[in-house]
Amino acid sequence: MDIIKLKEEQNKLAKKVIISDSPEKIRTFGGTEQMITDNRIISVISVLDSDFRPIESKYTISEIKMPYMSGFLFYREGPAIMETFSKLDSKPDVLFVKGNGILHPRRIGMASHVGILLDIPTIGIAKSLMMGENNEGTIYFDKEAMGYELVSREHAKPLYVSPGHKISLKTSLELAKKSIIYPHKLPEPMHEAHKYASKLKKEKPVPES
Repeated sequence: MDIIKLKEEQNKLAKKVIISDSPEKIRTFGGTEQMITDNRIISVISVLDSDFRPIESKYTISEIKMPYMSGFLFYREGPAIMETFSKLDSKPDVLFVKGNGILHPRRIGMASHVGILLDIPTIGIAKSLMMGENNEGTIYFDKEAMGYELVSREHAKPLYVSPGHKISLKTSLELAKKSIIYPHKLPEPMHEAHKYASKLKKEKPVPES
């Protein structure tokens, strides 16, 4: 894997990221989950309606083709997300992606990369802070606001929300808050995807050819 070429590709794609709201109305919400087991990736996308009722969930199981490297998560797990998305009958109006959006050294985390390739609004939801400084809940890097810390449940570890593509900083946080249903910690589409992926991991289905 040529890291220099991957960085060059990321820098080119980062110029295409749009951090403003798409004019289309958001009626359905999607969420991703990736789980690693036995050198395989279980990738799930769940789609919910505006009342956060399940519409459908699809999955892909594929072999891991590269090791984990900070800043290059898309190249490890992104292809599985893209394949899973192609299976959906109901494409979501916005997709919550497990990973960062612009809160990334080259402004092209998993959520931004997926958003550009799928040409849909995406929001990054990460469980750890990759970079930047937290100032009263807003994450800054080089004096620019790039995301938010969100404590979604009392005594729970925070989530880090950042716009992926075709969505503004403000709206990414508003939709993340709106999508979290107590007592769940994650936005409901991601919770649904996590629940399904956990079931698949336990069942250990054979990878699809």
